[in-house]
Amino acid sequence: MRLTTKGRYAVTAMLDLAFHSQIKPVTLTEIAARQTISLSYLEQLFARLRRAGMVKGVRGPGGGYKLCRKASDIHIAEIIAAVDEPLDSTKCGGEANCQKDRACLTHNLWMGLSEQIRNYLEGISLADLLEKNQVQEVAKRQYHDAQQTIEIHRHPE
Repeated sequence: MRLTTKGRYAVTAMLDLAFHSQIKPVTLTEIAARQTISLSYLEQLFARLRRAGMVKGVRGPGGGYKLCRKASDIHIAEIIAAVDEPLDSTKCGGEANCQKDRACLTHNLWMGLSEQIRNYLEGISLADLLEKNQVQEVAKRQYHDAQQTIEIHRHPE
C-alpha cells in the first residue's frame, strides 16, 4: 500500500485540529501555517471530511473547524477513507483480476497485507495519538513556530 499525500495530509490536519480545537475552533489558515500544507488543498480535504461527518464549521468571529465527534471515535482508517484514499496493497484493487482477469500468484499475499494495514489503522484513534508525549511536544513546537512566523510578518524590521 502506498499512502499518498492526500491521506497523509488529511491525517495530519485532523490530528492538528483534534489537538488545537479543544480550546476553540481552528481555522484552516492556522492548520496550513503549522503543517505547511497549502490552504486550497486543506479546503478540498475538509470538504470531504465535512461530508463524512468528521468535522463541522463554526461561523462568525472566532470561527473555524471543530471535530463532530470525540477524538476517540475517529479512527485513522476512517480519515483516509473519507478523502478517497484506498487502503489496498494489491495491483488490482482487490478485484482478483490482476493477471488476465484472474488472481496473480501473489494476490493473497497483498490482500493479507492490506487487511493488516486496515486493521492497524482502524485500531488507532485521534485520541490515541493525542495521548502520546511526542505528538503533544511536536504540536506545541509547531504552534510556537507558527506564532513566531506570524509575528515576523506583522512587524518586519
